[in-house]
Amino acid sequence: MSDTPNTPTGPDDDGEDTSLSVQPISLQDEMERSFLDYAMSVIMARALPDVRDGLKPVHRRIIWDMEEQGFRPDRPFVKSARVSGDTMAKYHPHGDGAIYDALVRMAQPFSVRHPLIDFHGNYGSPDFGPAASRYTECRLHPLAMQLLADIDEETVDMVATYDGSREEPTVLPARFPNLLVNGSQGIAVGMATNIPPHNLGEVIDATIHLIDNPEATSDDLMRFVLGPDFPTGGSILGRSGIIDAYRTGRGSIKMRATASIEETKRGGYHIVVTELPYQTSCSAIAGRIQELVDAGDLDGISDVNDGSSGGKTNLIISLKRDANANVVLNNLYKLTQLQTSFGVNMVALVDGVPRTLNLASALNGYVSHQVEVITRRTVYRLRVAREREHKVEGRIKALNVIDEIIALIRSSDDVAAAREGLMTAPFDFSEIQAQDILEMQLRQLTRLSRV
Repeated sequence: MSDTPNTPTGPDDDGEDTSLSVQPISLQDEMERSFLDYAMSVIMARALPDVRDGLKPVHRRIIWDMEEQGFRPDRPFVKSARVSGDTMAKYHPHGDGAIYDALVRMAQPFSVRHPLIDFHGNYGSPDFGPAASRYTECRLHPLAMQLLADIDEETVDMVATYDGSREEPTVLPARFPNLLVNGSQGIAVGMATNIPPHNLGEVIDATIHLIDNPEATSDDLMRFVLGPDFPTGGSILGRSGIIDAYRTGRGSIKMRATASIEETKRGGYHIVVTELPYQTSCSAIAGRIQELVDAGDLDGISDVNDGSSGGKTNLIISLKRDANANVVLNNLYKLTQLQTSFGVNMVALVDGVPRTLNLASALNGYVSHQVEVITRRTVYRLRVAREREHKVEGRIKALNVIDEIIALIRSSDDVAAAREGLMTAPFDFSEIQAQDILEMQLRQLTRLSRV
């Protein structure tokens, strides 16, 4: 008896042939293929930014959708729910909650160095989330318009959306190096990216130097980009982590809160924290301090008060009378997130492939993109100018025989016949010129001069 299972090869009970509908496959091969497809989808379409414009697909689609709908800086604010819903329906078929989170992040001054979205309403804080999308409003920030500059001049490729109903850009023209300016964070399958934000002026100065000196190294560019510029303030301890990150694309940067020791009216002392390390929470730090005090692991503290509001940090740590303020502050740095590290991992898509970038390669990717953008824009403008020149030549030629042209048009049965007459002797206009003459209003003749 054969161990081979019987496979249907003929019609089923309904009379349909099922011989081609069931194909035996290896479970291992199918799992490998499916996981690889999923991994590449996450890497390419969700988690990693593009080196050219520094955006993930969701951020790019939000900005493009707002541009298409006209939600520009000179227009009124619109409901955030409208933007997230429209983006989901047209371009990004994922949850509207994730889209709204991405929208809000581009507006939060504590998340990005230079916001790309102008927000109206509660965009949240490092401690609390934003208000629901139905309560908040948004529009494009003027800086976002620099990402979109010249996109209508065929500077980037357009591809069909997921349902084929419209087109979206594969990348934005990006008139500034957004990848380094605003940084990026994301977790893909088997890899992650964590790029800190930087000072816009420093990055542009480094870019200009790289354009003038194409062989410049990361060490050369470090004369312009001194280090990350975290939007929440604080200070960076040492330069070794920065140097490693800029040379290799990976490094650990130590960050410390800005704190001062102040004397109280009653003769005691307290520690006032006014700036926190990037991506830390004031309420979480206050809670951690209280836990350490209650557990007896941190001495000298009598009270912790989080007075932060309006986007300003104000964490007040009251000390006992016999406490040494400097010792307490050093212990706070050691035991809490008042001092922490930012693990740099500069991974981005270069020609669709994930790459670990150093400072020079990150800026080289941007410069190469700008060369392509400017070249394509120039080609487009040249083509438009030549098309315009061709039409103007036709109008000048038509002016000299305008009476004959009017007679031809009046005697023609329809527009097609008139166009055909203009394209044949004695006129011999091109099809483009003939169409332009037919579309020209009579009042435009007053601007022309007889040759």
